[in-house]
Amino acid sequence: MRHDFSWRVEINTLVVTGHLSAFTAKMEKEGLPKVVIDTFAHYYRQVVSGETGLISDRDILPVNPEDVKDAERLDRYASSGSRVLDKTVMIILNGGLGTSMGLTGPKSLLRIKDGKSFLEISLAQAEKIHVRLALMNSFRTHADTTAAILKIAPATKPTVFLQHKFPKIFRDGLAPAVWPQNPELEWNPPGHGDIYTALYTSGMLQKFLDDGIRYAFISNADNLGATLDESLLGYFAETDFPFMMEVAERTPAGLKGGHLARHRSGRLLLREIAQCPAEEIEAFQDIRHYRFFNTNNLWVNLEYLRALFADHDIVRLPMILNPKTLDPRDPQSPPVYQIETAMGAAISLFEGASAIKIPNSRFYPVKKCNDLLAVRSDCFILADDHRLIVNPERTLDRIKINLDPTYYGRIDMFDERFAAGIPSLVHCESLSIEGDVFFEGDVTITGRVKIKNRGPEKAVIKKGAVIDKDIIL
Repeated sequence: MRHDFSWRVEINTLVVTGHLSAFTAKMEKEGLPKVVIDTFAHYYRQVVSGETGLISDRDILPVNPEDVKDAERLDRYASSGSRVLDKTVMIILNGGLGTSMGLTGPKSLLRIKDGKSFLEISLAQAEKIHVRLALMNSFRTHADTTAAILKIAPATKPTVFLQHKFPKIFRDGLAPAVWPQNPELEWNPPGHGDIYTALYTSGMLQKFLDDGIRYAFISNADNLGATLDESLLGYFAETDFPFMMEVAERTPAGLKGGHLARHRSGRLLLREIAQCPAEEIEAFQDIRHYRFFNTNNLWVNLEYLRALFADHDIVRLPMILNPKTLDPRDPQSPPVYQIETAMGAAISLFEGASAIKIPNSRFYPVKKCNDLLAVRSDCFILADDHRLIVNPERTLDRIKINLDPTYYGRIDMFDERFAAGIPSLVHCESLSIEGDVFFEGDVTITGRVKIKNRGPEKAVIKKGAVIDKDIIL
């Protein structure tokens, strides 16, 4: 889709060619494969020509709920799934640093439940059901993750491959971004849509196929609800879909998540909020119109993926053009563009791709410390098969938590205030904490509770306290 924007810089063809040559040389120097360089060049030409990656309401239609099968009605496919476990790989996206929680290392190494990290739990899940596990690391998580795996020493080591990187683009002039004081900041992860190219260029795609692996289940490292479900696997295998996206009903709490839609040509597609025109954001957030969001739990038939690369020199996913500052921690640093793609967007590339509605139990991502408090609490338990499940004692809907970001926004601050233990929340419907509040051990919170500390000094919830109503400290 082409638009004329005030930010568009008119550059003659010779200058553009010169910039692309500079980008190519920069990527070659980093040892990036030709396919990756060609992929970046494809998107860069779109940027220069005024493309934005925006998807307008006039080009799409909502998905008919009757076209989305319910995963909770697929129990009969479990035996089929069991029979093809040896033909399946579980791929975990492990490229994130968890900067939204103040982490500086791989998010997957965060202790999440019963003293175990996301990584440890994923390794245990794969070992329990005897399925192959692979990790897609980023250039920022690879070294620490590799060291952690050596320390954990699992019985079967996961396969590891690397996500690529794209050079950032100066918004003024569209030249390669340069930042001598920290050259690493000149690069950005190209989004999890890079997984298909990374599988291809690393040789992993061919290796999996040579080993008899046909089906891939892909999920985020921080979503412990996304286990390899044998009923879903069996359904995916028996229907011979090339691609299947797990979706869930949108709620008011998830207005920013990418939603499923249907292109007027008939194919399913994913639209992220960054791809929505500003004047259509209200329509984007209408959960009655666009009812399903992408959980980033995906199923891919690897033979169809190989065929996609055989038919096309690169995988052309819809572009997401992200305006940022070169140093994300410095708003005064030069404005840049980051080219990214979303892996769920591949649903539009496969003829016959499908979507399936899953229960909330398969979607428990930990994005912020609010989510971490819920998962670490007794609202959830780790089952014998290392799945994260809702505590059977809990009869309420998913807990709503709002922690004051000034005091709980970073993991070190969070851990300091709950050093004596996480309160019991199994019978808590919602919890809001405003101000600086520390918790001693064995605290129980029930019902709907707001805790406020209006003073300049820290407040302390004493050991053994039972809180069932709002309190001001």
